[in-house]
Amino acid sequence: MSAAPLLVAGPAPVADLLIREAHVLDPRSGLDEARDVLVRGGAIAELGPPGTLEAAADAEVVEGAGRHLLPAFVDPHVHLRVPGQEHKEDLETGTRSAAAGGFCAVLAMPNTDPVVDSAPILRSLRDAAARDARIPVGFMPAITRGLAGADMTEMAELRAEGAAGFTDDGRPVVSAGMLRKALQYQRLCGGVIALHEEDPTLSGRGAMHEGEVSAQLGIAGIPSISEATMIARDAMIAGEDPAHPGRIHIQHLSARESVEAIAAAKARGVHISCEASPHHLCLTHEAVRTLDTRMKMNPPLRTEDDRQALIEGLRSGVIDCIATDHAPHARDEKEVPFEQAPMGTTGLETAFAAVYTELVRPGVLTLELLVRRLSDGAALFALPTPRIAPGESANVTLVDLDRPWVVGDGGYASRSANCCFDGRTLHGRVLLTVAAGTVAFRSRQAEAVAS
Repeated sequence: MSAAPLLVAGPAPVADLLIREAHVLDPRSGLDEARDVLVRGGAIAELGPPGTLEAAADAEVVEGAGRHLLPAFVDPHVHLRVPGQEHKEDLETGTRSAAAGGFCAVLAMPNTDPVVDSAPILRSLRDAAARDARIPVGFMPAITRGLAGADMTEMAELRAEGAAGFTDDGRPVVSAGMLRKALQYQRLCGGVIALHEEDPTLSGRGAMHEGEVSAQLGIAGIPSISEATMIARDAMIAGEDPAHPGRIHIQHLSARESVEAIAAAKARGVHISCEASPHHLCLTHEAVRTLDTRMKMNPPLRTEDDRQALIEGLRSGVIDCIATDHAPHARDEKEVPFEQAPMGTTGLETAFAAVYTELVRPGVLTLELLVRRLSDGAALFALPTPRIAPGESANVTLVDLDRPWVVGDGGYASRSANCCFDGRTLHGRVLLTVAAGTVAFRSRQAEAVAS
């Protein structure tokens, strides 16, 4: 067990507010009805029938009629670009972006400059988050030093410093022997090992999915088996010793073969979990035909068949959670020819609205399932799972499901604008986010209804 807390946040006043007559939907608490919700001292103090609760004289009142109050979301996979790449994002802008999307906690990846691969770097990051982060943030240091795959980091020391887990995200752990060694150490110090699955000998210099669209565009492609074969290999390594199993989490699934490999591993009893990102759930490689570099990410957007497999995996539970893989880049870095552009799209501010618009409104997924999957990542990394119940810390988000909005209209809370949903009209606008008992985000619409 980690000696230091896994999540840290900057100082902020605790919330005292009454959210009145909102439709409360919390699958874990069994709530799906209109309620008054009273938050006192940063905790949920009471729930009552609509119009029955009274707030203290100095408490804020938010009118929730016609809106939904949901457990806030938890994202186990974001890039905050700190240290060294603050021109793309920083702790304040990244967590502000998360709060604007309804998130109450995030885990940041280590592919920064320098790489988060030692206790002093992790300690300095956590100190900075304790000053600047608008919502609780945790950190996933690297598995190998410099993400180079050659030397393992001091995992036990990093865990004692508050590491939520370990990942070389942005690069795969190419060496099977290195992953096996890391899993042996994990059994001693704990923490989840999260894996970016890609065989570099198969992905090569690919810039998009290998298929008919890449062939027509003349762009080198990345085949699905680049991801799926590594998942199959790593599941075998994690399940090598059933008496002392390793614990792995597979990041950003993109292909049908990958879903099948995860399902097979779970059926064998391997301790494996996985995530899918909103862009892979909502878009396909057809979106790349415009050569818009905001559509370039790793793993790439794949086929409609792959997208349908991800949706079914999310529905069945083979895919455990939704994670954004929020990857900000400066404008000039993306405004280059497609093949030269860096991989990555932002996604914290659009995650809920994109999946709600594309999959819930048409009836493909239920709202209840979406709410669950947007916070199911918490338990996978031993983080608190948000619940709307008396005595719980207030981690809630107020959403107007009927409000249409144009992504990017009016700018972003993130420092970067490389969002693959930019310009799209989505439904489901986050109006208010309370994270760890503090008001982390309030939209102008929320200000208009507050009294």
